Amino acid sequence: MEARLRGATVGTVGSVDDRADLLVAVARALRFPGYFGHNLDALHDSLTDLSWLPAGQVVLVWDGSDTLRRADPIGYRSVFEVLTSAVEHARDGLRPLRVVLTEPAEQ
Repeated sequence: MEARLRGATVGTVGSVDDRADLLVAVARALRFPGYFGHNLDALHDSLTDLSWLPAGQVVLVWDGSDTLRRADPIGYRSVFEVLTSAVEHARDGLRPLRVVLTEPAEQ
């Protein structure tokens, strides 16, 4: 991935159909500390901190985000709002956050 070549920290999350599974996957992908609370407030807090990662851009790639959107539209919307807020909050910090939502290619 090009971002990794530019020195960014890149975490990738695959398709999930449950908000709780997404929280676990994001925590793993970005190596959240053990005290991560596995709720939306904790997700926002962790995404706007990221102090355990090296300084520089952080990219979260969510491959197959449409799976959660279809399975749990309300959960997807709440997660999307948290991700959007975290990106805005971290924009000018030591670890600016970028979130990339991708969909699997049509077969």
